[in-house]
This record gives sequence, structure tokens and C-alpha cells, in this order.
Amino acid sequence: MKTGRLEAFSDGVLAIIITIMVLGMSAPEGYTFEALKPILPVFLTYLLSFVYLGIYWNNHHHLLQAVNKVNGKILWANLNLLFWLSLFPFATDWMGKNHFEDNPTAIYGAVLFMAAVAFKIMVYCVIMNEGKDSHIGRVYSSDKRMNLSLFLYFAGVVISFFFPVISLIIYLVVAIMWVVPDPRIEKAIKKENQQN
Repeated sequence: MKTGRLEAFSDGVLAIIITIMVLGMSAPEGYTFEALKPILPVFLTYLLSFVYLGIYWNNHHHLLQAVNKVNGKILWANLNLLFWLSLFPFATDWMGKNHFEDNPTAIYGAVLFMAAVAFKIMVYCVIMNEGKDSHIGRVYSSDKRMNLSLFLYFAGVVISFFFPVISLIIYLVVAIMWVVPDPRIEKAIKKENQQN
């Protein structure tokens, strides 16, 4: 199977997730800038989650550009990823409305962790389908950035019960690590196009 339907479906789901997330933000009752202060944590959480969803969309797109075909395992792995991403609006809303308290920050980190695990599973399924010697197989054969991200998310969840602000900093650091998609994928695609 080609990747077109998978990409279109995923893009649609991500667009709906972002829409639901922004609808979770309510305008304040007052008309002064002072009235915006109470919703600042909600906005900052939304901003972080929006960046994360953008990162997933971007890296998902890059991954699928290097994929020749998909199978049932990849489809299920993709649904697993979309499930965890669909929890972003809930985790975002709860953490923002509770001003970064420990439990909501831990749940937010757990959702980030599980989404990262789901992406790693999807990459694994793609490699098994494409072959370890494929471009994507060579790019992700030992991905230190992905493993470091999982470790940091897990650490962030544990730390959130003691110092939620430090957890937020950890989540932000991981986001910064992933803002630029893996350039090795683009190089692999460019190299393949030059060979054809």
C-alpha cells in the first residue's frame, strides 16, 4: 500500500487535535490586560503543546517521505501514535488550568512519553517493512536523540511530583531538540533521487 491515505488521515486527525486544543482556551471576562493574567498558564501550555504537535507532524511527514509502502503493522502503529497525540488537548487543558501543579504536569509528561514511545514503535515497524539496509533503516539504526528524549520524558514525569517547573523545563528542552527534523532523512531521500 502507498502512504497517501495514511498521511492524509494523520494530517486530518492532527488538525482536529489542534482545533480541539484551541477551543479549550476561553477568553477572560474582563477587557483589560490584567484579565489575561489568569489564563497565561493555559496559553503557555497551549503554545508548548502546539509546538509539540507541529514537531510530530513534521517528523511524521519526514518519516513517511522515506517510506515506499505501508502494511497493516504500520497502520496500527500510526493509530497508536494518533491515540496518544489525541490526549494532548486533555493533558494541555488540565495542566494549564491548574497552573502547572504536580499531578497535571506528571500526566502531561506521561502523554509526551507515550507519544514518543508510539513514534519509536512506528519507526521500528517502518524499518521492519522497508528493511534494515534501507535509507530509513540506516538513519534510525541507533537513534540517540530518540532514546535521550524517552529518558528525559521519564525523568520529567518523576521530577514533576517534586519540582513541576523543572519538569516543564525538561519538556521544553526535548521540544527544542526535535524542532528541526532529522536532516539524515532528507539527505537519504536526496541521495536516492540522484541515483534514480
